[in-house]
Amino acid sequence: MLDGLRVLDLTMWRPGPYATLLLAGMGADVLKVEPPGGEPMRAFAGHFGPLNAGKRGIVLDLKDPEGLARFLELAAEADAVVTGFRPGVAERLGIGSARLRAARPSLVTCALTGYGETGPLAGVPGHDVNYRATAAALPPGGLPPDAVDLPLADMAAATTAAFALTAACLRAAKTSEGAHLDIGLADTLAHWVSTAPPALPGGDGIGPVAGYGVYTCADGLRVALGVVSEDHLWRATCTALGLSALAEEPFGARLSRVRELDDQIRQALKALPRDTALERLTKAGAPASAVLDRARMLGHPHFQARGVIAADATGAPGTGSLVPGTSAGPAGPAPGLDEHAGQGWRPR
Repeated sequence: MLDGLRVLDLTMWRPGPYATLLLAGMGADVLKVEPPGGEPMRAFAGHFGPLNAGKRGIVLDLKDPEGLARFLELAAEADAVVTGFRPGVAERLGIGSARLRAARPSLVTCALTGYGETGPLAGVPGHDVNYRATAAALPPGGLPPDAVDLPLADMAAATTAAFALTAACLRAAKTSEGAHLDIGLADTLAHWVSTAPPALPGGDGIGPVAGYGVYTCADGLRVALGVVSEDHLWRATCTALGLSALAEEPFGARLSRVRELDDQIRQALKALPRDTALERLTKAGAPASAVLDRARMLGHPHFQARGVIAADATGAPGTGSLVPGTSAGPAGPAPGLDEHAGQGWRPR
């Protein structure tokens, strides 16, 4: 769907590369520009490969007049330029939005920064945990020091950037008017959090309603239940777990007895192996799912059937298409360092 869109990608680590990965997966021609020696993320092949699949790569020294000149040539024929520098760095390098768009008014520039390019926190350094903390997006009690957690701010802002950039390029195609997009990682999470009601006090493992949360089974494996207000889902859960006496409790009554009712569900699941519990819950029509680790998720037939997970060049499961049916996902592996030196844009 984005065939012919030209995206110059100067980003590193995760947010920018994931944003341009989404664009590449939709058919955009993404040309990744790395500094001499390459992006530091190359040291982590398990991260770099999936985030940069389907792109082409060149090395340019933007501090060298020749490298800067080549970059400006490419930008003059691009539709979008994505950066991940701290505020002010692009301008110091001579590739600020104003200069690029003066040469090409239809160009869309997108800057991904921690706290955005303006505001009291604009110059403050940080990483995912900082942005989540500032945006009230950490779980109660925060994260333990050894937590290996999905980088929520990185991925959320990257998705926002891909959406905004596509919208801006759509307008530019109609009006020849470009734009500069100032995407703050903390901003996206603050926006998300603002749409949800305040968290209820507690943090003692009890969900907002009975039957909503993660529960441990007899074999130590876990299931997730997603009962909220629907009486039929509550009834199905109770029936499956042998709690028929509770099955007709209306939603209002369940809200007033959360701890008591949730404890009964918890005890019922503790008496069953996970697979037995899932079989009973699924058969009854309850909203239940296994809590999977990454390896089991990659092997799950549902995600493979939808193409979200697809085999990579080695046959191992890897990143497929975010939106099933729109593309085959990233077209090819991540580029080798300076693999496409001397190449320009593909023909439109």
